[in-house]
Amino acid sequence: MHQMAQSSVFLSGMGGLGIEIAKNIVLAGVKAVTLHDTKQCETWDLGSNFFIRKEDVLSQRRRVEAVCPRVTELNPYVHVDMSYSALDDNTDLSFLRKYQCVILTEARLSLQKRVNEFCHSQQPPIRFIGCDAYGICVRVFCDFGDEFEVSDPTGEEPKEIFVQTITQDDPGVVTCMDNQPHGLQTGQSVVFREVNGMVELNSSVRQVSVLSPHSFAIGDTSQFQPYAHGGFFVLVKTPKTYRFEAIEQQLCDPKVLTPDFSKPEAPLQIHAAMLALDTFQEQHGRLPNIGCLQDAEVLLKLTEEVNATLRNKTSVNAELVRCLSRTARGTLPPLAAAVGGLASQEVLKAITGKFAPLQQWFYLDAIEVVRPLQSVPAEEFFPRGDRYDGLRACIGESMCQQLHKLRVFMVGCGAIGCEMLKNFALLGVGLAKSSGEVCITDPDLIEKSNLNRQFLFRPHHIQKPKSTTAADATRDINPDLQVDAHLNKVCPATESIYSDSFYTRLNFVVTALDNVEARRYVDSRCVSNQRALLDSGTMGTKGHTEIIVPKLTESYNSHRDPPEEEIPFCTLKSFPSVIEHTIQWARDKFENAFVHKPSMYNSFWQTHNSAEVVLQRMQAGESLDGSFQVIKLLSRRPSQWEQCVTLARLKFEKYFKRKALQLLHSFPLDTRLKDGSLFWQSPKRPPAPFDFDLKDSMHFTFVVSTARLFAGIYNIPYSEQDLSEEAVTRVLAGVKIPEYSPSEKSIETDETAKKPDLIKMPISSEEEREAISQLEEAIATDNVTAERLQMSPLLFEKDDDSNGHMDFVTSASALRARMYSIEPADRLKTKRIAGKIIPAIATATAAVAGLVALEMIKVVGAYEFESFKNCFFNLAIPVVVLTEPAAVKRTLIRDDIYFTIWDCWTIFGHEDFTLSDFMNAVREKYGIEPTMVVHGVKMLYVPVMPGHSKRLKLTMHKLIKPSVDRRYVDLTVSFAPEADGDDDLPGPPVRYYFSRNGETP
Repeated sequence: MHQMAQSSVFLSGMGGLGIEIAKNIVLAGVKAVTLHDTKQCETWDLGSNFFIRKEDVLSQRRRVEAVCPRVTELNPYVHVDMSYSALDDNTDLSFLRKYQCVILTEARLSLQKRVNEFCHSQQPPIRFIGCDAYGICVRVFCDFGDEFEVSDPTGEEPKEIFVQTITQDDPGVVTCMDNQPHGLQTGQSVVFREVNGMVELNSSVRQVSVLSPHSFAIGDTSQFQPYAHGGFFVLVKTPKTYRFEAIEQQLCDPKVLTPDFSKPEAPLQIHAAMLALDTFQEQHGRLPNIGCLQDAEVLLKLTEEVNATLRNKTSVNAELVRCLSRTARGTLPPLAAAVGGLASQEVLKAITGKFAPLQQWFYLDAIEVVRPLQSVPAEEFFPRGDRYDGLRACIGESMCQQLHKLRVFMVGCGAIGCEMLKNFALLGVGLAKSSGEVCITDPDLIEKSNLNRQFLFRPHHIQKPKSTTAADATRDINPDLQVDAHLNKVCPATESIYSDSFYTRLNFVVTALDNVEARRYVDSRCVSNQRALLDSGTMGTKGHTEIIVPKLTESYNSHRDPPEEEIPFCTLKSFPSVIEHTIQWARDKFENAFVHKPSMYNSFWQTHNSAEVVLQRMQAGESLDGSFQVIKLLSRRPSQWEQCVTLARLKFEKYFKRKALQLLHSFPLDTRLKDGSLFWQSPKRPPAPFDFDLKDSMHFTFVVSTARLFAGIYNIPYSEQDLSEEAVTRVLAGVKIPEYSPSEKSIETDETAKKPDLIKMPISSEEEREAISQLEEAIATDNVTAERLQMSPLLFEKDDDSNGHMDFVTSASALRARMYSIEPADRLKTKRIAGKIIPAIATATAAVAGLVALEMIKVVGAYEFESFKNCFFNLAIPVVVLTEPAAVKRTLIRDDIYFTIWDCWTIFGHEDFTLSDFMNAVREKYGIEPTMVVHGVKMLYVPVMPGHSKRLKLTMHKLIKPSVDRRYVDLTVSFAPEADGDDDLPGPPVRYYFSRNGETP
């Protein structure tokens, strides 16, 4: 971020691709950007540039003048200026010396060569990026100079991995604890720490030679002391130097990235075709005309000539060349978004030296989008003088009309949601005049931290709903769009709003969510209603897209992500070994003390609104859930700020001294396990208790932040003066710390043990007597007022530095880390882990949304299975992998009866339709004998269950008891096996309609 904030960038060409790059790099936060363009706004631009408006076209403004103020709005920290001077073969290029990176879009190859040569010759070299988008083909070229050093090629955070054993040998072999994969590559280096026995390794950097996923060699250790126990290693990041050639040297022998391994020859084929297109423009002063067969043949001949000059010749793809010729004048906005995301990430690499740069060409085509349209008459692709002319040149008028008529439901209006809405606006998805609609929903409000990637939002939108704000911003891009914005979650509770009839009106659904459970729920609704689902997600520079098409592909629920690794309860409570454990412990302490306990307190007194009645019931021997904890809170409740400080100081004593003393009392340092090995060995670290020291800023921060949080839940006011060191010191001087005496309570060491539920835990008779006595005293001293029976639970808010929440978590985690000799984390890292912040960057979100929108066009055109592509990419490395989706699996019931996840058998009944009638109807219609019928979790008919045979005579209405407006239910039906003793056979859901015509009875 620091390097970006010192870098200036020159970006030429304000078409669809140029504006994508401008958006992404300004959101990322470079120091300055100069936007350059020489053209005027045309109607055509409205379909590719989301920052050009109709009034800009009517007033014949320059494109750069129209977009510059709108780009500036994206980030007040970035200086954006503009230039509309000529940039051609005669321009003096010395003005480029003040920039660290130069990006050319919409520039002829001859100009790209000239500018690239100039940039390459400078000392230090100016990083050069050339980008082009012509119809269905796009390319990116990078040249960062003869020697470009990268500090961190992958961006992956090195993990601390614990050691099981290290052999005393040549070479010494390291084995990871619990067969944990090390993730290393031969040639990388690691540093060792806290190794016992073979202490020579500590702080030493060793190059590794990988032997297996769990072991590696580190050179000669035969002269070292024998390994005893403990220790861990961490990957050492080593800078890497990359070498680049200028365009001229790369034309005949290009280094290319291969995104689609099903067509490995494609990058070189596109390389030849696009170089031929450059030659065509030099010769004719124009691009090939739409639908002109003669131009296509000229381009094909030029491509063959270019191909002959390549060192690694490939076959010329005539179909690709003809499609490029036909669409070259057009634009596919989603393709520009996808490649714009990748190109923008290369700009950030160029100025920061972080992540591996593209070497050196990236090519992508969307031939699958236009292949089925080759037989469509040429007139379909001709311009009509509206904003969709660029799109029409690629996909034709009929497909444009289909996009206009679409009815789409998008769940989530965050970063990907904003990018998707931009694509919808440029493509004309869901136009009011065509009876189309885009329905969006998101319950969240806009936060400041959203603004660096959710580009439809501005600072004045903070705390406004995402969905309605995004809808307004989308209509600014294209006023003809019909956008209906909701503030709902999509979950079972909102099924009356997003009912089956709602889904049946849709063409498809888009999920722009980071919540896996919500995705699974939406997917299940799409499958049951036979609707396509377009899903995508990002994690930092990584992104994926998944296309789910009825009858053709598997669904999102067909695969399961590996479960999130949970930290064992005993590790969190007593045996942390890495910083993530101490941060999670601090976060749990916040949740327990300032959220859970106040909520439980309020809930208890709402249920039992009279303290006297509670006392009577407890005296009568009645057990009330939570009473012990609630009365303890009531009896210790502070009423003044000074008491909050005292409570905080006592917490310090408990967390950072007494807990450690107790652990060392229960498990002294020389404790051994049954097998004779030391109890305190890696990954277990013995704690070291410490005394409170007001001069230690971390101690002071903990006490003050904890006191503030107590004051918050107990509604106790305090002033700025109360928070001063002088005032706090004065209060602390009077705090009496009770003498410590060890307890004989057992300490949990079983890693499979779960956290106990304190409310459900039995309490001793002594504790019960103590609670009764405390409540009696509170009532006698008039301490049971309405105010004192109410607390104010906090809601953890990581982004407000003034509320003390992150102060508490950061100081508590750091002090616990210090107590266990764990390397502490700074505030930012603590915030990221405690707040579960998912790394996000505009480059990746723009790319996934573009790739999803391309697939949407195929869904609309009802293309064949082979046309669809899922994608996984990591812009950091960079790698882009396009694959076919998983084809839907057919499950055999028996004989020739199959079903898939998309199948749903139907039975139409009536008011007197019995369970027996239902079983017979299934057998007659589908030729297989039902044996068991289940509705949700209710078993309607299981032959072995007592009394179930009598149910056969009951009506389906009586058994299911549907609500008045319920038209049908989906039943799970099992079928009789072919041989006795075999398991029942599965089948698809059977949808039972309560009336013959499927209407509401």
